Amino acid sequence: MDGGCELGERRYLSRVPPMFHVYGLAFFALGLPSVGTTTVVMSRFELRAMMEAVERFKISNIPAVPPVLVAMLKNDGEIKLDLSSLRRIITGAAALAPATGREFRRRFPWVELRQGYGLTESTGAATYFAASEEAKKRGEAVGRLLPWFEARVVDVASGKTVGPGEEGELWLKGPTVMAGYLGNDVATSETLDRDGWLRTGDLVFIDDDGFVYIVDRLKELIKHNGYQVAPAELEAVLVRHPDILDAAVVPMEDEEAGQIPVAFVVKSAGSELTSEDVIQFVAGQVAPYKKIRRVGFINAIPRSMAGKILRKQLVALIKQAPHSKL
Repeated sequence: MDGGCELGERRYLSRVPPMFHVYGLAFFALGLPSVGTTTVVMSRFELRAMMEAVERFKISNIPAVPPVLVAMLKNDGEIKLDLSSLRRIITGAAALAPATGREFRRRFPWVELRQGYGLTESTGAATYFAASEEAKKRGEAVGRLLPWFEARVVDVASGKTVGPGEEGELWLKGPTVMAGYLGNDVATSETLDRDGWLRTGDLVFIDDDGFVYIVDRLKELIKHNGYQVAPAELEAVLVRHPDILDAAVVPMEDEEAGQIPVAFVVKSAGSELTSEDVIQFVAGQVAPYKKIRRVGFINAIPRSMAGKILRKQLVALIKQAPHSKL
């Protein structure tokens, strides 16, 4: 028996990552049908419907994006359903906050949580945890490189390859890396070098044992007084607040500092959380230059179907809104 399923087969839940995204495509259009795995397809994603499907169909495996895990944690006390069949969640497409991973493992100890990393340009996964014990011990990493990939970590300023533990842009090379963007030679030359190395645009470091750790997207780093502030780090702090259901951090232009971090927050129903509460909550946990300077409350964080924050929409809100409202 696997995960409480009848006949001992694995049962996957589809439409958590959309099928048109490379994550969903690899699983549901190419991978699972080829091995005859039972797959339950949702017409669209909705948290309660997903959890009801786990209970009804005895789902054992879910490929998910990090916001799904956050939602499961925030709603665990309200949605009382039997999730005992669930054995594994594989997460990717966006960075998983370390604290979220730790809390998920504590709250759902029977569920194996594994992270992976990949891009459309790499034709899916580039890293993965091959063993469950590795995933438990290195929960903040996204695994090791798959066998057919090579990697370099390149210092953004100097362009030189750096060593283990040092941060830089991840470059990948392998047989599944794209040949280029169709009809866009400029974008292709900006992303692929002459030797076929793919510049991922992700800030990472790799430890001595080859495990890859994602810091943030290079383009999303906030430049504050000469320092670089990673929005993902601040978002991980924000969602730890019991009254915050979801959060996103984006830059706001500032004459003195260059840019300042601004938080958009979705607070729980009935919460009396204030902007100052949010600012002080974060300030007590980060370095002074990383502090949130302004807060906006919002009904929902805009996200793509793959779960990535649509930061341009939030930046546009900042430009439209009077400063007094942030």
